[in-house]
Amino acid sequence: MPSKVTMRDLLETGVHFGHRTQKWNPKMSPFIYTARNGIHIIDLRQTLTNLNAYFDMVAEVVRKGGSVLFVGTKRQAQETVFKAAVDCGMPYINERWLGGTLTNWRTIKERIDTLKKLEARRDKGEFSLLTKRESLMLQREIDVLNQRLGGIKDMKRLPDLLVVVDTKREETAIKEANALNIPVLALVDTNCNPDVIDYIIPGNDDAMRAIKLVVDAIADAVKEGKAMRKAEDESFDDDTVSAAAPVIDYEEEEEDENDERYLGKSTLAKLRDAKLFDEGEESADDE
Repeated sequence: MPSKVTMRDLLETGVHFGHRTQKWNPKMSPFIYTARNGIHIIDLRQTLTNLNAYFDMVAEVVRKGGSVLFVGTKRQAQETVFKAAVDCGMPYINERWLGGTLTNWRTIKERIDTLKKLEARRDKGEFSLLTKRESLMLQREIDVLNQRLGGIKDMKRLPDLLVVVDTKREETAIKEANALNIPVLALVDTNCNPDVIDYIIPGNDDAMRAIKLVVDAIADAVKEGKAMRKAEDESFDDDTVSAAAPVIDYEEEEEDENDERYLGKSTLAKLRDAKLFDEGEESADDE
């Protein structure tokens, strides 16, 4: 299904405004519609087409159990990236990108484990057993680690997709993703190099409203994928229960009037001795 974003939404939020013509990257020329007053105007037809196509792609990644890492550390993107990622339950980085976050994931994971252990000690009240100075130092370490790694604290493994705002600023993140063959979906402005991006959404990466529109649409795709996965899991559970349940026929079989034929001679003899048969009743087995 396509995203809920319309051409009107793109125009009203200023997604079509690129950078000044003298700052453009010629490789973005296929995505530029025209220039006005020294500003490049982005072709919103391509923006909308790509956004709709990638909406389905993101939903499919999540449906298959994949994770999406949202990245946007510039001031205009920080709050939007944080809220959108939290809303759809995905990891994010909206502070400085730490070199090696992807390519040196093992070391980053160790730092995350340290953060979790420190938080567990604090929550158990162990800090109260320390001196005030020691407690403050450990809390400061927690704060610093949370600022740098808090958004990926629950990320168990490398992401299946990066969503990036401002490809020039997040150059290191994109290089790491490219090195590990992790696909990158990005909002790409007219001053950026589209060659390093797998899924290009041409648009204004400086205006807060434009950033929010695109990032929220991707977050909606994540939620759509989760809903699809949940529905499939529930359907699988129902099918499993149906397949495992034995088929029971509760319809009673018609009683055979001559049930005695299933009994042996000795059993019938005992029954006669106990006078359970009417007088004169003879069994075919005794004849």
